Amino acid sequence: MPAGNRGMWTSSGALGDKMAENASFRGGMALGWVLSAIVILAFAADAAVDLFAPSLVSGQMEETGFSTGLATPVGMIILVCVVLYAIPRTAVLGAVLTTGFLGGAICAHFRLGEIGSPPQLISLLLGVMTWGGLYLRDERVRRLLPLRSVSD
Repeated sequence: MPAGNRGMWTSSGALGDKMAENASFRGGMALGWVLSAIVILAFAADAAVDLFAPSLVSGQMEETGFSTGLATPVGMIILVCVVLYAIPRTAVLGAVLTTGFLGGAICAHFRLGEIGSPPQLISLLLGVMTWGGLYLRDERVRRLLPLRSVSD
């Protein structure tokens, strides 16, 4: 191999850097879809319980000050959020609406003095996974919120 072309084929050359970047990007995108799938499944399960078996959540709803009759509307809200989040074209809107829903859940437990309760921590984790998954799988979000050091 000619000396002038050596950098192109080594890991320190432009082609090697691009290949490593693409492999890293594919891994990040796969992780993003895994995180998003976990969020989608968790919210879909929650919506299904609220819509089809509200008696399972009636005790929890009453403990947080909500009437059991709100299970169906809450289930519909969750379902709309998760469907919008699952569709790539509307995923950002779904993430925003999901964040609002999770914020409401966290506030409901603050109101009851349940600071750091498992439902709050789960809501926080789901929120981080919602945006983390979307960030990794959607280039539009990465462009909007670039995570770079000051020196970049």
